[in-house]
Amino acid sequence: MGDKLVIVESPSKAKTIQKYLGRGYRVTSSMGHVRDLPKSDLAIDVEHNFQPVYEVTKEKVVSELRQAMRNADAIYLATDPDREGEAIAWHITEAIKPGRTPVHRVVFQEITRNAVQQALDHPRAINENLVNAQQARRVLDRLVGYQLSPLLWDKVKRGLSAGRVQSVAVRLIVEREQEVESFVPVEYWTIEADLLKTGGTAPRDAFRATLIERAGKKLDKFAVPDQEQADAIVTDLDQASYRVVKVTRKDKRRSPAPPFTTSTLQQEAGRKLGFSAKKTMMLAQRLYEGVDLGGDEGVSGLITYMRTDSTNVAGEAQAEARRLIESRFGRDYLPDKPPVYKTKAKGAQEAHEAIRPTSSERAPEQVSAILERDLFRLYELIWKRFVASQMAPAIFDSTTVDLGAWTPTAPTGNAPYLFRATGSVLKFPGFLAVYNVSLDEGEEDEDSERRLPLLVEQDPLDLLELLPIQHFTEPLPRFTEASLVKELERLGIGRPSTYASIISTIQERDYVTAADKKLIPTTLGRVVTELLVLHFPNIVDYDFTSALEQQLDDIADGSKAWIPVLHEFYAPFQKTLADAKVEMRNLKREEIVTDLQCPKCQQGLLAIKFGRNGEFLACTRYSKDGGPESCDFTSDFHRDSDGKIVIDKASAPETSDVMCNLCGRPMVIKKSRFGPFLGCSGYPECSNTRRIGKDGKPVPLPEPTGVACPKCHEGELLRRRGRFGRPFFGCSRYPKCDYLTNSLEELAPVEATPVQAESKEKATKKTPATKKTATSKKAATSKTTPTSKTTTSTKKEPPRKKSA
Repeated sequence: MGDKLVIVESPSKAKTIQKYLGRGYRVTSSMGHVRDLPKSDLAIDVEHNFQPVYEVTKEKVVSELRQAMRNADAIYLATDPDREGEAIAWHITEAIKPGRTPVHRVVFQEITRNAVQQALDHPRAINENLVNAQQARRVLDRLVGYQLSPLLWDKVKRGLSAGRVQSVAVRLIVEREQEVESFVPVEYWTIEADLLKTGGTAPRDAFRATLIERAGKKLDKFAVPDQEQADAIVTDLDQASYRVVKVTRKDKRRSPAPPFTTSTLQQEAGRKLGFSAKKTMMLAQRLYEGVDLGGDEGVSGLITYMRTDSTNVAGEAQAEARRLIESRFGRDYLPDKPPVYKTKAKGAQEAHEAIRPTSSERAPEQVSAILERDLFRLYELIWKRFVASQMAPAIFDSTTVDLGAWTPTAPTGNAPYLFRATGSVLKFPGFLAVYNVSLDEGEEDEDSERRLPLLVEQDPLDLLELLPIQHFTEPLPRFTEASLVKELERLGIGRPSTYASIISTIQERDYVTAADKKLIPTTLGRVVTELLVLHFPNIVDYDFTSALEQQLDDIADGSKAWIPVLHEFYAPFQKTLADAKVEMRNLKREEIVTDLQCPKCQQGLLAIKFGRNGEFLACTRYSKDGGPESCDFTSDFHRDSDGKIVIDKASAPETSDVMCNLCGRPMVIKKSRFGPFLGCSGYPECSNTRRIGKDGKPVPLPEPTGVACPKCHEGELLRRRGRFGRPFFGCSRYPKCDYLTNSLEELAPVEATPVQAESKEKATKKTPATKKTATSKKAATSKTTPTSKTTTSTKKEPPRKKSA
């Protein structure tokens, strides 16, 4: 009787589960997806209901799975419990063709012995709705990305990408930056008073109050707009008397935050630990898949599945947490009933669980010596948040004191001025004994402790100082990774599992940079956003993207079919695409002209352009023909704290250990818009250059072969290396002769004449990119004849197929 084959995504997950199941089971991994859309073309048959054309991406893995399947009585697909995991399970079955071998789908929220065994005891079929939802998302993203990106290549820069969600994320950052730049501060003043209870002892009995009412009228934020009016109030309050008018005391309850979802975990790890969303998810994946704790426990999963938008908690987990809280803190710290949290995220999958420790009894201090520092810090954060979420609310003793100020001109009756002071003192810590939520920039903790002295109505007060304080309104803060995730979730754009990759992608594509944890759009990001907003408004529209996300959720729960959703999207998209191609046909390649004068020619202006290494400045008078009016000035630049462009000073070139093969001087490392290269330090006397390969080393010099060129019969074939390191053979007289071949097997060698020997020596000293190798006309007497199998081309090196 054969084993039962369990297939998961990752080797580490397989190792943990194999320990739990033991003999009779064989656990192996698919290493993620085994099939995907090919990168070389669209691979979507839009004429036949958007059928995807998949290809196997891991032939070796699929072969190994097929071999393992032959000896198995049953197959259990234990991929992750979400749409992506469901799709991976489906792709595995499509790739391995299990035939008559029974196939079961099993899911578990945590990798523990009990959870895994329970899942195997209750298998189900693959959920086609979840598969179709993931497939629809994949097709949508391919249709948008592969058909928009070429337009950006043509009008902005090659290699750019547009995406259904990533482009919306960039738009959010660009528009926030525009708000910051266009923001005009508004001045306003507050009148504050430092007071002391008469007979009190400073500073214990001193406190501060703020003016809230004048002549019976409430003052709003901008009621005192300038210093003139502030000074008038201060003058009017000269010699005023102060006393307590009203004291209000009440208990204020503050409830704990719910346990983590993917989004809130990324936000809080960013605020408290300084982790990027990508790092947070990488560490969480390790905690989920299993960590070797040593001893009897061995490899164990420490947290539940980390891609979730639900705040639900299993009853067993709540019961365990309540036992822990009562034993550690006492009965007072337990709420009467386990709390129930309602998920606020749009389209949340309530069947999932929140992120929590697999056992709340495994306190952070028990694993502190085992886990590496960052892994421990994230586990501690998750543990504290979950335990706190099951605890009683914190209680504050909140006091509000209204204070009257009577001026000499109005010494009786209602006070012409009313000040207010608030105080808050923690009375019972509740969940705060374990955890407190961090705040985003600009948010205030309303429950932070501010003590007031014991005051009763009619208590007289002494004025210590009257303070007119100037303020200015401030723009909304720039997005951080944490606040961007929060905003995307609020708008219902994307899904928690995609946020980390989206934020990484927009930075890798140079649409956004991070400075002091703030996300700032580059000029490239602005230009691309402007083009997309102008020509493809729906694609980067927040409501449209959110509505499309909801339709994907509807597909997942079976209330909509995926093909009609794609038809509904694609018809207007195709028309918009066609219109945009016509509109953009005559547009010049994008560049941003600045008001900076070119420092070289003193006539042109500098424009921001986009090269393969990012943004750079170039003179607007540059022309390809290099005529007398042309200026070839280029420079890197940076922006100062006010966003102004600053031209980078040219630094002294770095000397390399490579010697010039023409004159023998040292070569220096220089930089062009196409990347670093080597140039002779003897320039301009010697203008020799050499390319630097991807390995950071100089590209080898061409090697003589002793074979005459079969096309021109004058040059000699030199062995060169192409852009991707592949060797080929080209004529030494390039560009006058453009012959090249991949192989010399069909070509006969020629005897070297004295002139050819000289040609060889010169060829070893000159680079193929910048020097023409001298050859002798006597080489033309060579009787070498090319065969019919020799390939020729008019390009420098053999063409390579590029992916779209």
